[in-house]
Amino acid sequence: MDTPTVTLGPADDDALAYVERRLVGNDLPAEDVRSKPDCFYVGYAGDEPVGVGGIEVYGRDGLLRSVVVEASVRGDGYGTALCSALETEARTAGVETLYLLTTTAGEFFAARGYETVERTDAPERIRATSEFTDLCPESAVAMRKSLSDT
Repeated sequence: MDTPTVTLGPADDDALAYVERRLVGNDLPAEDVRSKPDCFYVGYAGDEPVGVGGIEVYGRDGLLRSVVVEASVRGDGYGTALCSALETEARTAGVETLYLLTTTAGEFFAARGYETVERTDAPERIRATSEFTDLCPESAVAMRKSLSDT
């Protein structure tokens, strides 16, 4: 099966409600979505929203967060396509290393080239994010990927 194409659209005021619904519905933190609207994107297949994700940029480091695809398209490659689009967006913004925290999708991200690291291995500016300090549990697995290798 070919990976579908997903294009990213910025999460404007209307789209932020969609982002929040997707995150809350998938037990992901949504408390800071409205305070960081420029970090979030909606992924589209044509005109249909198929998922959401976010990128926080901190110089050459970035934080991939809150990647969710619609339940109706899970298993069809949209998660991979959405992650690829977000990684391209991060690379365009100058990010060389992308970090994330996950409690449920470690295998998915490992298959995409992310490696498990200690939380303390993340740069200070990543460890200082609300994801690392408040929103994600200590049990969340930290992962990173070099975008210069892809």
